[in-house]
Amino acid sequence: MTRPLIISDCDEVILHMVAHFKEWLEEGDEVSFHLKGNNFTTAMRWRESGEVVPQEDIWRFLGQFFDTEMDRQLPIAGAVDAINRLSEEADVVILTNLVDKRRDHRAEQLKAHGVNARVYTNQGPKGPALKAIMEEHAPSKAIFIDDLAQHHLSASQDVPQVTRLHLCGEPTIAPHIDCAQKAGHAHARIDQWDEALPWLLEQLEKEEA
Repeated sequence: MTRPLIISDCDEVILHMVAHFKEWLEEGDEVSFHLKGNNFTTAMRWRESGEVVPQEDIWRFLGQFFDTEMDRQLPIAGAVDAINRLSEEADVVILTNLVDKRRDHRAEQLKAHGVNARVYTNQGPKGPALKAIMEEHAPSKAIFIDDLAQHHLSASQDVPQVTRLHLCGEPTIAPHIDCAQKAGHAHARIDQWDEALPWLLEQLEKEEA
């Protein structure tokens, strides 16, 4: 019999990202960063003019961060221990929205923090990637963990049989983002790993109806 499968996001679930991205940006003199909620489109402004940074430049800065600054990213409280505890009961893989060339770097980054897991990269909604992962692993059951409501919506449409936990471990963002549970697209919303781990273990232990 196949094992259960945990499919987890990385940024703001296992590792902090936005806080380190802001720190790095503001070490330079080009851009200020004031995030309200999760709206990157208005968070970044040119220091000199005060104008919003255009979308193409936002992607350029994000690319530079992931190319050169990933070693800044520190784990979210309790995340590494929780992922490793879950790995005792299930296979664990990471589904991260990075371009494919950064997959190996992400795997090395996580390994350096004590998380040894296969990494899948994705661009855009995660439902199709989840479907492909499910087909590859054919698990006895599966749980998806992500910090963004839109990915839970996509998952609910493409792999409705997967249990979905909305978890955002970045406290500056968590209170402001849309809640996938309230929208009916996630089975639970828990933002602290010390509370999420018992819930996840309970889901793994549940008998299929």
